Amino acid sequence: MKPVKKNSSTAALVQGLKRLAIEQDVKLWKRIATDLEKPTRQRRVVNIYKIDQHTNPDEVVIVPGKVLGVGELSHKVTVAALRFSDDAKDKINAQGTAMTIDELMQKNPKGSKVRILG
Repeated sequence: MKPVKKNSSTAALVQGLKRLAIEQDVKLWKRIATDLEKPTRQRRVVNIYKIDQHTNPDEVVIVPGKVLGVGELSHKVTVAALRFSDDAKDKINAQGTAMTIDELMQKNPKGSKVRILG
């Protein structure tokens, strides 16, 4: 059996999420940390069309996984994710804002009005 490789940037992000969850007493960050600790194959993968279907204009969503570029976005939305495909990042930035989970943590440490998608 092969040894499991750990991504140091993801591990640091998980530690930061757990720390922020305790400091701010916000369960959202603890939930995201738990989701990111799962193996890569079990992480969420969300396409643009799903984001478009399940969000309202000017909403903030977080995807504890990867966002792929299938589909179109018809309204402004802020999406934070662990990773983005190049196409997805371009499509989101054309209508709204694509950011990393770290950036969202700094911008909104209380996690207010943020939805988990995926």
